[in-house]
Amino acid sequence: MSPEPKRSAVALSGGVDSSAAAALLKEQGHDVIGLTLLLRAEDDPQDAQRVADELSIPLHVFDRRDRFAACVVEPFAQSYLHGETPNPCVLCNRRMKFGDLMEEAKKLGATALATGHYARRVETAEGAQLHRGADEGRDQSYFLFALTQEQIDFLRFPLAEMSKEEVRAFAAKHQLPVANKPDSQDICFVPNGDYVSVLQKLHPEAIKGGDIVDQSGAVLGQHQGIVHFTIGQRRGLHIGNRTGDHNEPLFVLELDAEKRRVVVGPREALARREVFLRDVNWLATEIPPDLLAKEGIEVTVRLRSTQQPVPARFYLGPAHKILRHAREGGHPICSKESQSIEVEETPLTALIVLHEATYGVSPGQAAVITQGSRVLGGGWITGAA
Repeated sequence: MSPEPKRSAVALSGGVDSSAAAALLKEQGHDVIGLTLLLRAEDDPQDAQRVADELSIPLHVFDRRDRFAACVVEPFAQSYLHGETPNPCVLCNRRMKFGDLMEEAKKLGATALATGHYARRVETAEGAQLHRGADEGRDQSYFLFALTQEQIDFLRFPLAEMSKEEVRAFAAKHQLPVANKPDSQDICFVPNGDYVSVLQKLHPEAIKGGDIVDQSGAVLGQHQGIVHFTIGQRRGLHIGNRTGDHNEPLFVLELDAEKRRVVVGPREALARREVFLRDVNWLATEIPPDLLAKEGIEVTVRLRSTQQPVPARFYLGPAHKILRHAREGGHPICSKESQSIEVEETPLTALIVLHEATYGVSPGQAAVITQGSRVLGGGWITGAA
């Protein structure tokens, strides 16, 4: 008798990517089951059900709307209220899509959970590694850096070697009803990108006004809530009626949530070479901790999801140890300004030293560390100098 096919769960959202992943596994002979999460009030599993019916696979629907609001939406709002620019998709992936769904998949007897993400999982003797997808233009590994090793071991990415065009062609070939469904461009709970309206409903104080000031503290104008701004922003400052000889373009340099101030200045004042991280999720555990803390390693880093990786040196460990080794160990990497920045002194902090200055580093965003195509880990930006 032939062995039983592997039971593989698929996170089936009803989009073309997850649907193609399910069809590909079915074609390969897997015993496929679909899992769908309801995360928002308006979520409807109709498209996922149509795909499941077309593929003749069972679909299990789980209502997680309350948990999503508490574990993703509210932290997103709080981050904005504290003057950060958050990325909720990373939290959702770890806590909801790969946290809750992995537990449900195991309960249903699945040996793996597959998704439609454009990322690669590489097997090694030490365990599975997370790598960037083959299609660099569609790579989604940035949003997966916070996954645990246990989650990566259990996950599968059937679309890892495919391009978006190949996925749509595959979906059309298999007559999937969502083959031409448009891609979602926004955060799922922020329709049309209007995050301010979402924040205003959750926390009316989010649009409380304040001053727009220059680096000396001089008031240049007024704003209607710091949530309207992000570090590096130039448009929408509404301070165009300046007089005198110094009328160069101004950019947002800092968001002071406590004083409700937006600090602006020239573009050169945005330049940063040292970036501090908290809550680091480190996957490359085979690298000696002493090496990471004392000497650091050469890496590439993405400081925003839309940014290309840039070269840097990465230090991981308790913040006070990192900075002491950096300053006293012959590594001239810390500027005078950085010495006044408070960094959370826990084992999950890190320092990134960029080879060249970059602009618009924003607290609340994720910094993802890579070597080659491998994702080593990442963390949340707390500040930069």
